[in-house]
Amino acid sequence: MLTASAPHIGTGGAPCGTTPHHPPDERIARSVAEALGPARSVLDAHALPDHGASGLPFEDEEFDASTLLCDAPHLSDIRSRLRELRRVTRGPVVLLATDPSRVRDFWLDRYAPDLLALEARRHPAIGQLTAALGGTAAVRRVPVPLDCTDTFDEAYYGRPELLLDPAARRAGSAWSFVDDRVREEFDTRLRRELRSGDWDERFGHLRRRPTYEGSLVIVRATP
Repeated sequence: MLTASAPHIGTGGAPCGTTPHHPPDERIARSVAEALGPARSVLDAHALPDHGASGLPFEDEEFDASTLLCDAPHLSDIRSRLRELRRVTRGPVVLLATDPSRVRDFWLDRYAPDLLALEARRHPAIGQLTAALGGTAAVRRVPVPLDCTDTFDEAYYGRPELLLDPAARRAGSAWSFVDDRVREEFDTRLRRELRSGDWDERFGHLRRRPTYEGSLVIVRATP
């Protein structure tokens, strides 16, 4: 819960390290640590149970900074949780979040549009997050490295073959909310376009791009 360094945060369907499919990527964790700044006491709120209406069991402004992985399905009321984080934090509140307005910009939308439409609906708008936190907020995209070790879908932006592995897809929580038809159509079409070269004709430049800035963002809010 308390740490003087970067909290261990992953970007898939659970905090990183909770399953073998969610190894932390040090570069993304470093981006979170940089946003936290020199804080000595940091509350990693994703490691806490959801206290609901009772609120967080901490005093006002008890922490220098706090951080949260905004994985929407695992938070019953994100606005209440963020207001509580603001209450117990005297410095920055840093969120690692998905911007739903950018989810469908990813090439996966060509092969599994129902999946990404669902993914976009699962996440609150960034404006809702910043409104709940109050104060002044800055939002920036997180560069995802080509060899990212985490397992959310955009981590494979330049390695499409890896998403053909059902185990890799299971690590991305949105896949568990779609039916077999969506998964089968994705698999069939992507395999076909990889064999024909259509994928590389459209998206092959991503294989050489060192980082990709997609829907993953850091929100840094100060009082």
